[in-house]
Amino acid sequence: MAHEVDPLEHERASWKPSSGLAVAETDPVTNPGLPPHRERMTDKDPAALKRAVRTVYILFYLSLAGSIWAIAAYMLFPIEDHSLIAVRDNNLFVGLGIALALLAIGIGAIHWSKAIMSDKEHIEPRHATRGRDTTREGAVAAFAAANEESGFGRRAMIRNSLFAAVIASILPGITLFRGLAPQDVDPVEALSHTMWKQGMRLAHDPSGVPIKASDVTIGSAFHVIPEPLAQLSHADGYLDEKAKAIVLLMRLPLDQLHEADDRKSWSYDGIVAYSKVCTHVGCPVALYEQLTHHLLCPCHQSQFDVSNGAAVIFGPAARPLPQLPIAVDSEGYIVAQSDFHEPVGPSFWERH
Repeated sequence: MAHEVDPLEHERASWKPSSGLAVAETDPVTNPGLPPHRERMTDKDPAALKRAVRTVYILFYLSLAGSIWAIAAYMLFPIEDHSLIAVRDNNLFVGLGIALALLAIGIGAIHWSKAIMSDKEHIEPRHATRGRDTTREGAVAAFAAANEESGFGRRAMIRNSLFAAVIASILPGITLFRGLAPQDVDPVEALSHTMWKQGMRLAHDPSGVPIKASDVTIGSAFHVIPEPLAQLSHADGYLDEKAKAIVLLMRLPLDQLHEADDRKSWSYDGIVAYSKVCTHVGCPVALYEQLTHHLLCPCHQSQFDVSNGAAVIFGPAARPLPQLPIAVDSEGYIVAQSDFHEPVGPSFWERH
């Protein structure tokens, strides 16, 4: 008598429990091996190999030319007059030079690896990495084999053109750094003097309302500008002057304020004023921790201790924040005793 098999029962029979989980029985997959090697045209035709080599070093020399052009374009199309046409031409031609330099070196490297380097498939077994002599000898042998397969040591035109292209590709970026500084301006002179003068009142930023000493409570912090700055227009250099003169004003308990002997007259009843421009790269130091009396630069996390002359206690900044000497006038307003006694802003080569 024929017996019908339940399909569900048959499926359940093909599963076996393993560690509490049901797994299906399957046949192991055999390793199919590597596909048949197909030779490239450059492997079969010496003339094609020579053309590929010539193409690679021509691309590298094109990259070299692009880098040189980017530097030349930076000088041929100056942006000192700040006109839109000058800025447009400078960005266009410098950008084209850098694009050619990077694109040619990238295409050349890819064509080198695809058409010239060894194209043989191989299997590299995994093994434990150890610092034995045999391991070091094997590493040397691997580098020697890579050099032989790539032809780096034998193909002088490719090697030399690659070195020239890579070195030259860095030069446009270095050249452009010059544009970060004002042209024909002495940085020492530019940063050594700000708007602050003797008797000039400290005012709220940006309203320009003068600040009285009685308004500054313990633990408070005020963003401050010189009072006359609020009357300047952008055409008169408002931003340039503000970038150098911005100040943070804070009041600390007298028993927590540690001042150098030659600066004890620079504060008033625990009220101190420090430049807001970080001495690392010039970011605005805008965060004040009331309990610790620390100022924090949000750009690179430099920290300054206000209770100890704004000394650097953390981060990449190399110098304390410059202090603005202050006093109080007959009407109770906080005024500057003088300008800063040192250049504000980040460190630079010419700085003393």
